[in-house]
Amino acid sequence: MKVVIAIDSFKGSLSSIEAGRAAKRGIHRAIPAAECSVRPLADGGEGTVAALVEGFGGELRSVEVMGPAGKPVTARYGLLPGHIAVLEMAEAAGITLVSGDEKNPLYTTTFGVGKMILDAVRNGARELIVGIGGSATNDGGAGMLQALGWRLLDVDGNDLPRGGAALARLAKIVPPDSGLLPPDVRFRIACDVTNPLCGPTGASAVFGPQKGASPEMVSELDAALSNFAAITSQLTQSFHTFPGAGAAGGLGFAFKSFLKAELVPGVDLILQAIGLEDSVRDADIVVTGEGRLDGQTVMGKAPIGVARLAKKYGKRVIGFCGCVGEGVEAVNDAGIDAYFPILRAVTSLDDALDVRNAAENLAAAAEQAFRLLT
Repeated sequence: MKVVIAIDSFKGSLSSIEAGRAAKRGIHRAIPAAECSVRPLADGGEGTVAALVEGFGGELRSVEVMGPAGKPVTARYGLLPGHIAVLEMAEAAGITLVSGDEKNPLYTTTFGVGKMILDAVRNGARELIVGIGGSATNDGGAGMLQALGWRLLDVDGNDLPRGGAALARLAKIVPPDSGLLPPDVRFRIACDVTNPLCGPTGASAVFGPQKGASPEMVSELDAALSNFAAITSQLTQSFHTFPGAGAAGGLGFAFKSFLKAELVPGVDLILQAIGLEDSVRDADIVVTGEGRLDGQTVMGKAPIGVARLAKKYGKRVIGFCGCVGEGVEAVNDAGIDAYFPILRAVTSLDDALDVRNAAENLAAAAEQAFRLLT
């Protein structure tokens, strides 16, 4: 029996690989001869770097960059075999990096994201996988471009300061000199929203208030991004209406328009990156799961991405989770044939999250589920 195991992390407890290895131990107790392949899993958001670095034996690197409010922050990213880097923009420009008066999308910047990219490229990366959730910014990716060598100039030829509000004064964009980004660098962006850059469903209107924007600031930022799109069209194709251009305060727009990036739903991008389809095609059973399965799991979460891929090839899918919530039955309709919560007794939250306890509970649940298949 061939089993492919791709389980998302149990937040606060097991990493993706730890969960997969625990399930593998349980399966081998039931079916010692089973061929089990454990693959890392994430959805393109928080935890993606850690999952892929651990799963592929990569290297976690740190670099000091400018944070969203202009202060230095330490951003981590992963280098994987094959000249691949995996980054989370939130490490350099995330909402958790600002507080109080710093939470102001008129001035927050993605400059640090560009510096992360440059560091990864200098360390050999030629394919960059970037998750862009959780931003504190609304600068259309202008800060990132400035870090990568683009000059954003006002009518007098002066460089614009950082932040989205300054884009109202943008008059000209000057491309960088060759050399900063080699021509063979490829970007793939994990993007789970379809908002355009501007307008009532754009970056400022929909996501600006979450980042501290008042109604007046939303109008100012939307007009500034509209000007950015207009000036961009004088230099290159402006993808301001492209689905996902409004992601991360318009960072999707900059990636698509200036770096010719591919914007892909997070789960689909990670499944491509880990090469899961080839393994699933040859499997007999597919195992997935996450810390909590509920009605929201079917809304783009990683286990449903795995299940959808498995059903493409008619494979049975078993899910494991720490607990279940309201609406969990929806996962059955979405491709998980049977799911199994792993807790075996009433316990405290601390005991349930303990790595050793969680791993043994998951192994025991997997053993019992697979005894049905002997």
